Amino acid sequence: LEEIKMYRDLPMHYVHELLTQLLWPNHPLGRFLCGTFESISQMKRKDLLFYRNRFYQPQHINVIACGALKINKFISLAKKYFSSLKKGEKIPFSKVKIEQNRVQTNFLEKETEQTHIALGVHGLPRDHKDRLALTLLHIVLGANMSSRLFEEVREKRGLAYEIGTQVKRFQDTGAFIINAGVEHKKTSEAIKVIIQELIKIKKKPITKDEYRRAKEYFRGQFLLTLEETMEHMLWLGENVTTLNKIYTPEKIFEELNKTKIEDVQRVANEIFRNDRLNLAIIGPLSDKDKKEIESHLTLA
Repeated sequence: LEEIKMYRDLPMHYVHELLTQLLWPNHPLGRFLCGTFESISQMKRKDLLFYRNRFYQPQHINVIACGALKINKFISLAKKYFSSLKKGEKIPFSKVKIEQNRVQTNFLEKETEQTHIALGVHGLPRDHKDRLALTLLHIVLGANMSSRLFEEVREKRGLAYEIGTQVKRFQDTGAFIINAGVEHKKTSEAIKVIIQELIKIKKKPITKDEYRRAKEYFRGQFLLTLEETMEHMLWLGENVTTLNKIYTPEKIFEELNKTKIEDVQRVANEIFRNDRLNLAIIGPLSDKDKKEIESHLTLA
């Protein structure tokens, strides 16, 4: 319960919870990970045991290791400690059904030091054929300090203290999210410029230089991450658990080289649409502010 309170007091985090409620209403992905005051207060010991017995079973478990290990010894240890678990029924995940057909907003009026923005569109599933085109789109728009949104919104116009993008990937859905912290009186203008940048990347392909730098950035960050044993292990674990396969770096780079500038623009046009657009804001907003902000929300 204290953790729920803590996150609700952190607007930079809580604004993303408000956004997921818009993206995936009435679905587990749209619910607060910690639960609610009501659900936690009503939980009994038997509920935890039921959950443990239902999900912590061999058909749901992968044991992943990375480092200076002896394979045969690792396998024997895994068998020793996990073979006693009784196999049960494999539980399917709740599939997403996107029914959004218009722009959606979620405003929370609160006295904060700055206004927190989370603008999101429905993205692509984890193993989608255009996943690397989406990654390049993310890098060009907001993954680092040379990205378009950082340059245009923060550096040139001074409309945000911080701004960036992130990509969420799940089995049958995903999200492309732009998050920003802005001065209260600059909120409307910041959103207007963000929308303009999304429209711009839909209408005109990224430059050859942006394309080259985005690919170089991806390669560098990816290889750097895999140098850390823990990160390498987590990457292997995520691939095995979610896809039941492992993409080697060589395979990923091969697919990256096949991804064209045109693919990036095509993906931008597929996801940056009014019927996929959602905006959550936490800050001291008046009714006039809300109306002005909503007037900017069109990607047509």
